[in-house]
Amino acid sequence: MELPQTAAKSAPPALTSRAGSRKTGQLRNGGLRWALLGPALVVILVTVVYPLASSLITSFRDWRLIYSPTPGAFVGAANYARALTDAGFLNSLRVSGEYMLMSVSLTLLFGLGIALILSKPTPLNIFTRALLIFPFAVAPVLKGYSWRFMLNPDYGVYAKMIGTVIPPLKGYIWLGHEFSALLSIVMSEVWGWAPLFALMFIGALGSIPSETTEAAKVDGATSTQIFFRITLPLLAPVIYIVALLKIISAFKMFDQVAIMTGGGPGDSTQTLYFYVYQVAFRNLDMGYASAVSYILVAIMGLLAFLYVRVLLRDH
Repeated sequence: MELPQTAAKSAPPALTSRAGSRKTGQLRNGGLRWALLGPALVVILVTVVYPLASSLITSFRDWRLIYSPTPGAFVGAANYARALTDAGFLNSLRVSGEYMLMSVSLTLLFGLGIALILSKPTPLNIFTRALLIFPFAVAPVLKGYSWRFMLNPDYGVYAKMIGTVIPPLKGYIWLGHEFSALLSIVMSEVWGWAPLFALMFIGALGSIPSETTEAAKVDGATSTQIFFRITLPLLAPVIYIVALLKIISAFKMFDQVAIMTGGGPGDSTQTLYFYVYQVAFRNLDMGYASAVSYILVAIMGLLAFLYVRVLLRDH
């Protein structure tokens, strides 16, 4: 009778040792995790967190590099208040809004049109779909230079084609007039984004049950009625997502503006990002440029919040 009692008494130390070894293993694993994450965290702190914090502090200071290499006096929210009455900032906000409306609407229109044309799974359509990703993969800088050359009135391919089809536009300087310059930047962006949207729409069109459209045809619905009353409503969630994605991208427009027009003629194509660049690296007003940058951060944060909210709602 003594042996079982002895065994029973000796069991808890074994359990305790196993529990202790598990805790030691967990501590070691935790230390290993931090050791692996440490270098990445240091890089993030140095390259992301510190610049963000530094620029936020700078936005509350009067710092003009032309006068001083170090940050000046603390001015509170004066730089932010200045933006509300600054004609350059308000103009860039208007230009960005116009560019956003034009690029988003045209990208959706062309993307949906391409998707409807290539929706049937024929061999030619399948091959063409594979090519649609290439315009989006082109670097923005290369895209800007390409369109700048193609719109040149002397040797540009697009300028020559348009001049041949529409004789009054022969020799027209597309990047030398306010509206056509902005439209040229819009079309260069539509050229890159519309094929990507077309691929998204093709995937969404493939998920629409064929029984729904067939039942509508049996009931006598025309192709136009099917599109507006069945296809378009079912595509609405995808349209919301890609539209918000393009809106966010539109407010970040910089590359094509810098390469194709330099913000001109005048300031007719000066977007928000390009305006921040002008203030910071040409006017050397780092305090005000930081304040405008954080206004942009607020706008982008709001758009990103709406984008995530739409995604979560759809899922």
